[in-house]
Amino acid sequence: MKIAVLGAGAIGAYVGAALHRAGVEVHLIARGAHLAAMREHGVRVLSPRGDFTARPHVTSDPAEVGEVDYVFLGLKAYSYATSADLLAPLMGPDTAVIAAQNGIPWWYFHGMTGHPLEGQRIEAVDPGGSVTAVLPVERAVGCVVYCSTEIESPGVIRHLEGTRFSIGEPDRSISARCVALSEAMIAGGLKCPVEKDVREDIWIKLMGNVAFNPLSALTRATMAEICDHDDSRDLVAQMMAETLTIARAAGCDPRISIDKRIDGARRVGHHKTSMLQDLEAGKRLEIDAIIGAVVEIAELTRVPAPTLRHVYAAIDLLSRTSLVS
Repeated sequence: MKIAVLGAGAIGAYVGAALHRAGVEVHLIARGAHLAAMREHGVRVLSPRGDFTARPHVTSDPAEVGEVDYVFLGLKAYSYATSADLLAPLMGPDTAVIAAQNGIPWWYFHGMTGHPLEGQRIEAVDPGGSVTAVLPVERAVGCVVYCSTEIESPGVIRHLEGTRFSIGEPDRSISARCVALSEAMIAGGLKCPVEKDVREDIWIKLMGNVAFNPLSALTRATMAEICDHDDSRDLVAQMMAETLTIARAAGCDPRISIDKRIDGARRVGHHKTSMLQDLEAGKRLEIDAIIGAVVEIAELTRVPAPTLRHVYAAIDLLSRTSLVS
């Protein structure tokens, strides 16, 4: 098995280090000081489960790697359409792409045989078909990350919690490529269930992201602060309720209570969401996959979602004005 991690940041480098420890041929593709440190010292993982160092091949040039069996995609979803030059050298005829992204993936309605929206393109995450042109849906393997990591310093990954990476085929089959990847991930010390319908995991995680990410960026509040404020907690509950209705209209029925989902977020404590961290760092906000696509699916399924629409309007404006400034 040969795997390239394209965008070997906090999550990508952690996964790559774990797979390398399992004996998989791993190639990390990164840049800058993080790349230089991993080249010199390897990937140092600091974890409550035990620290370790892995020394996979590290490069900034995918052409050095060549064709692989799997590409683990650690890029932000908004970067997919412009990643063709990076992906091309890695792609063989059977290369699978594991997109470890937040929110709704570009392939969402692919493989949903019998559903009225089967094959429907979602403009928010595949504008004009630009992502599908780079990443054909047949290559996609869904992946939902239940793992928290951060780059403590270049080349040093702090693993905070969680080791689960749920994967699954868009067409709901249990494929050989998913089983093989799952076995390799498990051998590296990670949890990697192959789900018959990974969309359920997508929506369960998205229930939190769709609410806490934009609200934290708009208010600069941590997850605990949002949960402890009665009115903002009610706002989160409304957004989650609308999201569940949209999921069911789109053919998926996540089985989780809203109160349980909010209480789980509260236990995370004074954590800044990725969107708030990006805002504070002056980076582009990842709003299209996290909330824009949900609003679009609401339109496609004719589900009223007034709270989501209003919050989306506000975070979209913030995203545009923050980029200008």
